[in-house]
Amino acid sequence: MHIVFVEGEPGPMDGLTRALAEFGLDWSVETVSGAENMDALDTADVLVSGMPSDPAARDRLVALRARFPGAVRVLLLGPDQDAGAVGLLDGAHRVLQAPLDANELIDAVEGIGDLRELLDSATLKQYVGRVDSLPAAPRMYFQLARLMRDPDVGLGRIAEELSQDPALVARVLRLCNSAYFSAGREITDIRSAVARLGLQTVHRVVLASEAFGNAAGLSAAEREAMQDRALRTSRLVGRLLAGPSAELAATAGLLAEVGRLLPPPADGAAAPEYTEAGAYLLGLWGLPMPIVEAVAFHRRPRRGRASGFWVTGALHVAAALVAGEGLDDAYLQSVGVSARLPQWRALMEQDARSAA
Repeated sequence: MHIVFVEGEPGPMDGLTRALAEFGLDWSVETVSGAENMDALDTADVLVSGMPSDPAARDRLVALRARFPGAVRVLLLGPDQDAGAVGLLDGAHRVLQAPLDANELIDAVEGIGDLRELLDSATLKQYVGRVDSLPAAPRMYFQLARLMRDPDVGLGRIAEELSQDPALVARVLRLCNSAYFSAGREITDIRSAVARLGLQTVHRVVLASEAFGNAAGLSAAEREAMQDRALRTSRLVGRLLAGPSAELAATAGLLAEVGRLLPPPADGAAAPEYTEAGAYLLGLWGLPMPIVEAVAFHRRPRRGRASGFWVTGALHVAAALVAGEGLDDAYLQSVGVSARLPQWRALMEQDARSAA
């Protein structure tokens, strides 16, 4: 894998490149700066850049991205840089905070490598690489995930963080008061939502709100229909597995159709399957690989890596039942769960009646 560090200011990447050299990875690492060095670059699998130091450097970076549309684009932002004012942000596949620890970059790049191995399609890479403005990563979802990992953070702090985004709060409360979650009891504020529904449920609702808030290319009716399927699928698939696997599956259920949010190719060429395009996007966002794999292969579960019946298989069942589509009976027979289908259909019908 060829990793290219693009200098925005003199020397900010030097420490990272030296640290990476100590890990003995099978990586080719190169640092380029200035028009001459960038023009001489032959290949790039990952482009890692800080903020360009001037308009000319910015233009060179944009041109470099255009030369290597299949490369993963990682943007490093310092703590004093306003992400909202960064024009390059829309074209970045992964945004990481600078200064960056070498281990953090390794985790990010290896995750991208795993994803490319999983979805090794030149057409798919080119398609996603040529999308100028990708759907934004769910910022609040990831911020809450960080807070939830801190044992000293309580529900009040979670509610306070959510309250910083009034538009998101309004969408979250609307979902919390839907038949899927409220059981007829109105929820009027975020603190009550967290206390009544639980942190994991609110976390998933935030994800749904942010993901479908990006559905700019869809009509209101299409967005509502997709969100409805996502909520129903998430609720059902979370009941087909147990423990932490259920949380992974429920999140995958929310995102099973996220690939539909990507615009069609501008040149009119055929787009890849929405499942694999969506999975590729989720991998770039940094979602766990079991979720990425499930979204990619839930319509063809025998392509999944996991043995037995796990997240991909559970999502296959839930998404098909909710959409009224056929199931891969041979696959279900091979993993020994065919006898449970009547029970799962009953759960789906029960959920549909509850939400009616």
